[in-house]
Amino acid sequence: MSVTREAVLETLRTIKGPDFEGDIVSLGLVSTIVIVNGKVFFSITVPAERAEALEPLRAAAERAVRAMPGVEGTVVSLTAEKKGGGMEAAPPARPAATRPTPAAAPTGRQQARRGVPGIEAIIAVASGKGGVGKSTTAVNLALGLAAEGLTVGILDADIYGPSMPRLLGIKGKPETVDGKVLKPMEKYGLKAMSIGFLVDEETPMIWRGPMVISALTQMLREVAWGVLDVLVVDMPPGTGDAQLTMAQQVPLAGAVIVSTPQDLALIDARKGLNMFRKVDVPLLGIVENMSYFIAPDTGARYDIFGHGGARREAERLGVPFLGEVPLTMDVRETSDAGTPVVVSAPDGAQAGAYRAIAAKVKQRIEAEQAAANAATPAIVFD
Repeated sequence: MSVTREAVLETLRTIKGPDFEGDIVSLGLVSTIVIVNGKVFFSITVPAERAEALEPLRAAAERAVRAMPGVEGTVVSLTAEKKGGGMEAAPPARPAATRPTPAAAPTGRQQARRGVPGIEAIIAVASGKGGVGKSTTAVNLALGLAAEGLTVGILDADIYGPSMPRLLGIKGKPETVDGKVLKPMEKYGLKAMSIGFLVDEETPMIWRGPMVISALTQMLREVAWGVLDVLVVDMPPGTGDAQLTMAQQVPLAGAVIVSTPQDLALIDARKGLNMFRKVDVPLLGIVENMSYFIAPDTGARYDIFGHGGARREAERLGVPFLGEVPLTMDVRETSDAGTPVVVSAPDGAQAGAYRAIAAKVKQRIEAEQAAANAATPAIVFD
């Protein structure tokens, strides 16, 4: 039985709104409902100052929809609107019964960045803008880390433009464990998860920010990753809500920034660097992608986008420079064919460049972990 938006709305009409005034549908609090392969995604708009107190409302809506026939899973989030966002007419809060005062919530770096059981380190591969080869770099970096003897997974966090199904040549949909947790797809020794495995390649992802964040959280925490040394996260381009949420809520071991040599890409790369710095995520280094072009017929080299810009930027900012990757026909052809160059031509110059970058990333991860362990105070009982 397939579930419909109308049926979901009818179910949600049974959920009372804030302070038990009306229902969340008639009050206009429910966002556009998206249904993908039996999974239902939507958000509930609430006043920002009451978001935490209204978590039971979200949970009730999620339980109600999850119990519907034909529903395979639900992702429900709260959208907290600030003053001026249209929630001024929401019913006023009623006086609540006196309750014990909870302990103060942690702030700053004390806020919980909850890890994923079984995963030793999570690293983000990011760029300030699209079109710089970030996803191709991410998948070849993951394969390079696997060649270093690590057990590796890759999470395609680019919800609007998922690339991993094509880059890894994976078709089909993931199975579930007990109907709840997804099994990651596997190829070339990597465990992989992407929204692209759940929707058709040509289906546009017209989702609001909270729905994207909920989907990312589910793909990260509701997947049976098993034991991994490293999970590589292919981040969406830019510095929006999805990137900031991932950086703030996940204990990232570090971030790799991908840029091309020209000034326009470097301007956006700086934004990505600064975002990770502001949320205390270690910067593992910068990769200069499309560093130069090798003509396939003559072998001549052309600096189409200039050359060395990322290296100079890394030196200026005091960030490690991880290496440069040329723009070649091999990389483009193998990426389109779902046979990344690190596995299809492991002895080639292009694969060598990615493996060298992976070796440096591995060293940087180990150094950051050692520094973090050294900073942890020892508790000794006499």
